Amino acid sequence: MVTLELRQIEVPLGKSLVLRDVSWAEFEAILAELGNHRSTRIAYDERFLEIMVPLPEQGYFKKVISTAIGDMAEVLEQAYECYGSTTWRRKVKQAGIEPDNCFYFQNEALVRGKLEFDLDRDPPPDLALEVDLTSKSLDRFPIYVRLGVPEIWCYDSGVLTIYLLEGDRYKASEQSQVFPILDIRALPQLIESQRSAGRLALRRSVREWVKAQTK
Repeated sequence: MVTLELRQIEVPLGKSLVLRDVSWAEFEAILAELGNHRSTRIAYDERFLEIMVPLPEQGYFKKVISTAIGDMAEVLEQAYECYGSTTWRRKVKQAGIEPDNCFYFQNEALVRGKLEFDLDRDPPPDLALEVDLTSKSLDRFPIYVRLGVPEIWCYDSGVLTIYLLEGDRYKASEQSQVFPILDIRALPQLIESQRSAGRLALRRSVREWVKAQTK
């Protein structure tokens, strides 16, 4: 049997590598070796491990959508916590994932100020953000189902799709549970219209857009 070390593995930008027959202990050891300060994203599903390296444009949309989520919450005076690409995992479910970003809204008070999590005791994030699922080889939805994340936003090629957890599957929805009064699916068009104007102009536009929908 040939054994490769992580330092021998190179994953090109925008590509992913899937490793088979990875035990939970090996998964945790790989996480420890990779560390927290890295550009890769990890997903683990019952002995399948994906290591993915996002493209710069994925980072751009991750940032602007995440900032927009914060701006929307602040205009609506909704308390929230943002935990970025935290590694969420449950051994009993053999599931682990690092979203592009994640937020607490409904359960914000239960995690306020927390820096460490155990999903056997703590609630999962109320909202996860995934950018460009087509570049990721491992199906993330079954992982999110087993972790119990109630809402996922998936951005891909100018389209933002909202998925809500219903039973043991996700279903596309026209409305967000987090922001039920906002037309979230119109957000990509707003972002595109302000992209050349810069981040500050975009943030102002998002805030004005929210206020216009709540009059």
